[in-house]
Amino acid sequence: MPNHHSIVDMFNDACEQYATLDAFSCLGNTMTFAELDHLSKQFATYLQHHTTLAPGDRIAIQLPNILQYPVVLFGAIRAGIVIVNTNPLYTGKELQGQLKDSGAKVLVVLANVANSVEEIIDQTDIQQVILTEVADLHPFPKRQLINGVVKYIKKQVPECHFSTSVSLRKALSLGARDSFSPVSLQSSDIAFLQYTGGTTGVAKGAILTHANLLANKDQIWEHWKESLLPTEEVFVAPLPLYHIYGFTMHCMTLLSIGCHSVLVPNPRDIPSLVKVFTSYPLTGMVGLNTLFVALLNNDAFKQVDFSGFRITTAGGMALVEDTAKRWEALTGTMVIEGYGLTETSPVVSSNLPTDYQLGSIGKALPQTQCKVIDDEGNTLANDEVGELCVKGPQVMQGYWERPEETAHALDDQGWFKTGDVATIGPNGFIRIVDRKKDMINVSGFNVYPNEVEAVLLAHPEILEAAVVAVPDSNSGEAVKAFVVLTQSSTLDDDAIKEFCKATLTAYKVPRFYEYRSELPKTTVGKVLRRALRVENP
Repeated sequence: MPNHHSIVDMFNDACEQYATLDAFSCLGNTMTFAELDHLSKQFATYLQHHTTLAPGDRIAIQLPNILQYPVVLFGAIRAGIVIVNTNPLYTGKELQGQLKDSGAKVLVVLANVANSVEEIIDQTDIQQVILTEVADLHPFPKRQLINGVVKYIKKQVPECHFSTSVSLRKALSLGARDSFSPVSLQSSDIAFLQYTGGTTGVAKGAILTHANLLANKDQIWEHWKESLLPTEEVFVAPLPLYHIYGFTMHCMTLLSIGCHSVLVPNPRDIPSLVKVFTSYPLTGMVGLNTLFVALLNNDAFKQVDFSGFRITTAGGMALVEDTAKRWEALTGTMVIEGYGLTETSPVVSSNLPTDYQLGSIGKALPQTQCKVIDDEGNTLANDEVGELCVKGPQVMQGYWERPEETAHALDDQGWFKTGDVATIGPNGFIRIVDRKKDMINVSGFNVYPNEVEAVLLAHPEILEAAVVAVPDSNSGEAVKAFVVLTQSSTLDDDAIKEFCKATLTAYKVPRFYEYRSELPKTTVGKVLRRALRVENP
């Protein structure tokens, strides 16, 4: 692979080399590499001439998997702006914390969810909102048709107003009138503030440089080069690009070798996802256990022609053995499981079709060192259980403006403590045993108990609350709440769910409830989640 100094160098080379090839498709419309190059340059030019953003400033992107995402992302990076990826499902309160912490000055948001922004924008540093509708980059008249159906028939675009806003189409038009000034970028420059929660549930921005992300792209390619075919792969992209795994696979690795990604705006719409399988000559998929289960249970999916389908990779959550076997039986492809974290750009390890152990997360990628340590920091021998630590060029620089948390996670030799308990076999295969943290993984989305418990305890009829993970055949894990109510309370499951939905994203709202007269506690009064997990294995 070429030795690029920045993501922009990689992007420019790909657009020049693969100009006529398809880069991204979505909702029946396809964008070539040349078109992506052209539109992203227009957006970069708009940022340079019509906003206060300067290189190093932050821009927040709150978009699902639509064509606008790569245009905005690469346009901002070309202007030297740091990316802050934001989940479109976030409530106003969740969004506020991330925007405030990052200091983002501009937000690009899908109109469907912009009302959440309206609620909190005056409590952030956002100076301008750029609004886009789902089909804004489709040609006329399909653009008007799709946007009209979404807005007026499905009524999925609520009214909202901002003092300083512009449509993305207007921004691109303005950018086309001016000249773009290339920005000199260094490999050590920050490319992303990629937010992740901690054991406290407080969002932290992992500082990922151009060097971090380019290194992980190169590591993935080196690990997978015997399986991936440059310019020939057509991968469906149901995983959000605002998640680092989806981004690194589709916008870095596959893009850099001239491959085509078919974006899926709403992966929970299984019939639409199945339609992608029947509409494109797909060769691969980056997914997670929840999606595989949903597809396997769909009758139409069972009729798909998988003769050209060769690669399925899984990450974000544990792969269930039964799911892997059912997927291989139907599609003819083995699900290749890997492992990563936001802080490692993200991929740390992966199985391979030719080097595979079911139930493991594979071997460390090239240039990646892994070890397990005990509570005193001593390195453990093969097959001993301890905390997994990672060292390599993909490891983040630290957490944005959080020196104490950075020092806790990264030692002075560059080892990152993952918080996951694992073993490493003599053959190099790594197995995750358990999580040291209390984090709950719902379909690849992190849920932090402290955050959910704080919401529950805000209800006047809830005296105590504790949240733990319980196994779920569909989502991997589900959120279960143990609550102690006041004597006069009439709360039930549905009432508590409705209360939580006002503050929490849907996947964070507890699905199961158990009512107790008291919760198990330590001698100093701290609730013992561990004891509750033992009761609910």
